[in-house]
Amino acid sequence: MERDEREVNRTAEHNREGRSTLTAEERARRTSSRRSRNARSAKKRTRKTISLTPANLKIIGIAAAALVLLILLIVGIRSCGSTYRTPQNVVKALVKAEVDGKAKTAKKCYGVSGDAPTDLQAQIDATIEYYAAHNTKDLKVESCDTLYDNGNEAYVYITYDLVLDNDQEYPCVATFMTQQEEEKYHVLSPGKITEEMSTRAAEAYAKFMTTDVYKAYEKAYDTFIKKNPGYEDKIIGKLA
Repeated sequence: MERDEREVNRTAEHNREGRSTLTAEERARRTSSRRSRNARSAKKRTRKTISLTPANLKIIGIAAAALVLLILLIVGIRSCGSTYRTPQNVVKALVKAEVDGKAKTAKKCYGVSGDAPTDLQAQIDATIEYYAAHNTKDLKVESCDTLYDNGNEAYVYITYDLVLDNDQEYPCVATFMTQQEEEKYHVLSPGKITEEMSTRAAEAYAKFMTTDVYKAYEKAYDTFIKKNPGYEDKIIGKLA
């Protein structure tokens, strides 16, 4: 009976050793198999890699350029829409465009997409030439607001400084009549301003001249002229 039990125990021990040995062999085979599959996958990935030939580089370049152009177009459309949604913003955009010498952008501020009327084009060109005569390198807006707004048209003032090439700042003031159309504002050209509009504008401007904003402009202007005697004569000479 004891002999039978010893035989059974030896058989069980042998089976445990056998299973342990087989498990090690299986583990080795599986590791080798995984390595083989990984190597094959790497070869497949290598075969699928696009070679950067001149033709492929050209295609990639064209696609990248098209994407950039699309982004710029979207940004441009959004910026135009936001610029003209208030009378103050369209006035600021107009002054900035003329200071920068961008006649096409200035025409858009007047609501003109194609060729501008002769009188308007002459006005834009003259204003751009005037700013250029100052050797303006930058624009600094001090204040901009409506003098009156009846919901359809708005009379807007703007005080600003022309930053000159010698870093001095030449104070300016201007007013513009704007009108709303399709939820956007544009500046009215002189030919579109009626006598009634002119009368209201004159009354509003007379009141504006008594405000602190206008007095601050006058003070800054007088200070500049005292520091630079004969400055405006030089500008007139450049434009003659």
